[in-house]
Amino acid sequence: MNIDSSQDEDRSIRLGRQIRHWRLVKGLTLRDMAKLVGCSESLLSKIENDRTTPSLSTLHKIAVALGLSISDIFGSGESETVTRANKRNVLHVDGDEADGDRMRLEQLVPAKKGRLLQADMYIIPPGGGSNGEIQHSGEEFGFVMEGSLFLTIENVSYLLEAGDSFVFRSELTHSFANNGSTAARVLWINTPPTF
Repeated sequence: MNIDSSQDEDRSIRLGRQIRHWRLVKGLTLRDMAKLVGCSESLLSKIENDRTTPSLSTLHKIAVALGLSISDIFGSGESETVTRANKRNVLHVDGDEADGDRMRLEQLVPAKKGRLLQADMYIIPPGGGSNGEIQHSGEEFGFVMEGSLFLTIENVSYLLEAGDSFVFRSELTHSFANNGSTAARVLWINTPPTF
């Protein structure tokens, strides 16, 4: 897949704007939202103004505070049936943009009210990951396509290599990291699309 950096940047910018939009729709002040998320107003302002990207853990907390899924925040694709490789919504989280080491989440299934599942391609650079535990309703399935993934579920850790898969209840606290030396590509499916 080949997406030029201007497309990626435009999609990243929309994340901050979308978060601000939904915060205002919900009638929350920056202070109220920061308390719900458990972060500073300054960090939330930087996220909303696209001066920084949140960790996946922080993004999940923002979605929960807004009563939305992450899919709802980063929008839907052009079609409900087919998503072209060069038309996927792309979300960058964490890392240093200048070094190009930010984790990418490519939306494989467009967000739509009433949809029963969510599917994303996670591209996790070495050293990248969730940066904290995540917990929400539902069930998750993943398939490691390339690289390796260190997955922790309820304090039990697993080292997954290319070709390995996993499944677990999302109510269990979970986190993940790429401790390898190359990027990991993981097909990640959640149902319902609460994440």
